[in-house]
Amino acid sequence: MKFDKQDKSAELIFGIRPVIEAIKAGKEVDKILLQKDLHGPLFNELTLVAQQHKVPTTRVPVEKLNSYTRKNHQGVVAFISAVIYASLDNIISQTYQSGKTPSLLILDRITDVRNFGAIARTAECLGVNALIIPSRGSAQVNSDAVKTSAGALNYIPICREDNLKNTIAYLKENGFKIIACTEKTDKLIYDADFTGPSAIIMGSEENGISPEYLKRSDEAVKIPMSGKIESLNVSVATGMILSEMVRQRIKIK
Repeated sequence: MKFDKQDKSAELIFGIRPVIEAIKAGKEVDKILLQKDLHGPLFNELTLVAQQHKVPTTRVPVEKLNSYTRKNHQGVVAFISAVIYASLDNIISQTYQSGKTPSLLILDRITDVRNFGAIARTAECLGVNALIIPSRGSAQVNSDAVKTSAGALNYIPICREDNLKNTIAYLKENGFKIIACTEKTDKLIYDADFTGPSAIIMGSEENGISPEYLKRSDEAVKIPMSGKIESLNVSVATGMILSEMVRQRIKIK
């Protein structure tokens, strides 16, 4: 199997057949980059295998692939995930069966690997049952993320979902309140009720939470700000809202 360590933060596999075999062998593939003009029977087999195993694929120019490896990649570069993704169904059922009040964290377009790792560390420390990320537009779960999380990504489950709109609807059907953390509201985090099953949405620092997810949330809350800087780092904001959730749950015990 062909590996390349040019990008030290990620383990790469390149070549059509090696990537196919890696997926079939059960390797957790984070994403696959495909050369734009690539065609043929073997390529069709790769795209089919990727679809069957729900591995995200993206078409890119050959120059993008060459930036990762100068070896014969045959128009295909795959990134191996540092974790095994969990089933959201299993996470929900196991948490309810344990008798604990579940809490989930939905990360909408958190692309900075350091923020992602820091969020995972905080979430694991504060008892979050799982992180939910989109299959596209999220930070790569690589060795840098694991390192930044201080190893927390080895313990907290990560659920990768194809469609967050459907995921939010599914969580509501299973008794979760969807709480969006955004500055586009007057309600403070201290005025929200986190004591029941909760799924908290955190958005990217650039654009915040997508409007379509804000619209589907049950409640929008914000962290009070009194300084000159208008926003917090998303990992810091996550820690603050999770701390409030824990405070409320401890209080009712």
